[in-house]
Amino acid sequence: MAIDELLDEHEQSERVREWLRRNGSALILGIALGLAAIGGWQWWQRHQANQQSQAAGDYQAAVDAIQANDKSAAGKVQALPEGIFRTLAQLELAKSQVKASQNEAAIGTLRAIRTSDQALTAIVNERLARVLIDAKQADAALKLVATGDSLATLEVRGDAQLALGQREQARDSYNKALLKAEVGTPQRRLLELKLTEAGGTPPKTESQS
Repeated sequence: MAIDELLDEHEQSERVREWLRRNGSALILGIALGLAAIGGWQWWQRHQANQQSQAAGDYQAAVDAIQANDKSAAGKVQALPEGIFRTLAQLELAKSQVKASQNEAAIGTLRAIRTSDQALTAIVNERLARVLIDAKQADAALKLVATGDSLATLEVRGDAQLALGQREQARDSYNKALLKAEVGTPQRRLLELKLTEAGGTPPKTESQS
């Protein structure tokens, strides 16, 4: 090997050592931070998984209490953290309260639900509107379902309008709902009965013609 090549290698080695002397602590810190970030992310994932598992267990305990008519059910639901599990448990609790003719309690449970999910919000509003109609508060129910064009929303809107004596508007809502209902289903037959009650005539289907 030529002398100049040896000098080049020596010079390069010196440069590397010098660079390490100047930047070694920063390099070590960077590696440590990188390892900490990886470890932190793994810890966070485990933490989240554990929280979800705990929330799922608490949700199931709340549902079991609801189905068993346990007096502690409402407290178990209230103790759940904000999120999908609490919303589902609140819906289940409200359903059981309606079944037990505890309409005011069901109204309170449904009004306490907080969710940013639009689909869940629509379900909550529809169920709350139904309970409000049964509680002779159709005007409040109508405000909850004043917008939206899903079959369920249109049906509940028609129910509220009919309860308020708005028969023409109710017929319009039921007719729009019928356009979305499958022929031959129990839901469609119920809508046809409601439309008849509102003074309308159900449209004939192919099977009826």
